Amino acid sequence: MYKLEILVRLKNDVLDPQGKAISHAARSINISNVLDVKQGKYFEIFLEKANSIENARLIASKLSEKLLCNEVIETYKIIKIKKI
Repeated sequence: MYKLEILVRLKNDVLDPQGKAISHAARSINISNVLDVKQGKYFEIFLEKANSIENARLIASKLSEKLLCNEVIETYKIIKIKKI
């Protein structure tokens, strides 16, 4: 069994209204040194079968490109692949 950890974030040039709202809200609770916030999505995926780390990485990439990430406005990063 393998555990995949994948992070999906908005591309740098895409407006992040949720991140901006968090930045402004921080000021309302007297935290004034927050410069910027980028929000994203974190996924933990457990694979029952994969022949190798390389195969698990291919599956992670395919999942990210086809299901998890809108590549027009988002990027993804495979954070970790771990055999468990």
